Amino acid sequence: MLLIICDFIVYFYSKLVSVGSIKFYTELINNGLKEISFSNNPKTLYEPIKYILDLEGKRIRPILTLMSCNAFGMEPKAALNASLSLEYFHNFTLTHDDIMDSAFSRRGKETVHLKWDSNRAILSGDAMLILSYQLLESYNPKIYFKLNKLLNKTALEVCEGQQLDIDFEINIDIDFNQYLEMIRLKTAVLVGAALKMGAIVANASEDDQEGMYNFGINLGLAFQLQDDFLDTFGDYNFVGKKIGGDILENKKTVLFHLAKKNANKKQIDKLHELYDSKKLNSDLKIKKITTLFKQTKADIDTLKLVNQYTKKAIDSLNNLSINKNIKNEFIAVANNLMKRDL
Repeated sequence: MLLIICDFIVYFYSKLVSVGSIKFYTELINNGLKEISFSNNPKTLYEPIKYILDLEGKRIRPILTLMSCNAFGMEPKAALNASLSLEYFHNFTLTHDDIMDSAFSRRGKETVHLKWDSNRAILSGDAMLILSYQLLESYNPKIYFKLNKLLNKTALEVCEGQQLDIDFEINIDIDFNQYLEMIRLKTAVLVGAALKMGAIVANASEDDQEGMYNFGINLGLAFQLQDDFLDTFGDYNFVGKKIGGDILENKKTVLFHLAKKNANKKQIDKLHELYDSKKLNSDLKIKKITTLFKQTKADIDTLKLVNQYTKKAIDSLNNLSINKNIKNEFIAVANNLMKRDL
């Protein structure tokens, strides 16, 4: 994975600065989560919530909220409840996604519906959604209105993206632009919302709020495109889920679309045949489709797209009214997020 930064020296400076900042933000978020009580009854409802939150992903969305708030001159702690709201919402979506995908693992551990059962996973996920809205109630009415409106818009878009993802599994006539719109809705809008929430809490200008949102959209697209790549070409120990899962679920990811774009007719026919096959065992199906992805250079082209959207995200920072050092912090975090096992 190539790091998209124009100035080599600036990157390493910002990387060093960011290490301490990320640790500070992560500790603030983790401490905030610990202060939220899970002693309510029935415990059977709250145990799965504590379980998935304790799995600790990268916390990238709440970190971005705190960073965005700080970027506009306000103490990051002011945006803590907004950041926790997004962390709850994100984990609500993961809990439900794992049920729909029949996933076995999340972040290297058992999924909630396997550790308990689907009914408890659904109810605990719903409770997390409600808690995410309750966390916004601590803000004054003007800020609360803006945050609540943004979360409502984002939540609906995430549901739209999830439904499109399901629809695309059985529809072979989806083009690449439709696929990009699906991942924008399913993944990128939540990253955009995280950054915009921090700007809202800090009372940033409307232009800066939208600028932060656009930075998040491009970063979210880059992240999801890379996630598509890692699902097929990653390492289980780093990705935390079964490699080739998207292929087995017949998901037409960016690799599928780029393979079709680059393939000859024989390869396109073979690709559709393999996706439609119900006779091949799982491992053989993954192996044959992965081979086609390599033959058509879909793997290489996917990484090029990841780099393009990462660069777009970084370029979108240029119009924000924040100082250069803070911009470098965002650049470092963006590259840190994208530097996963490839």
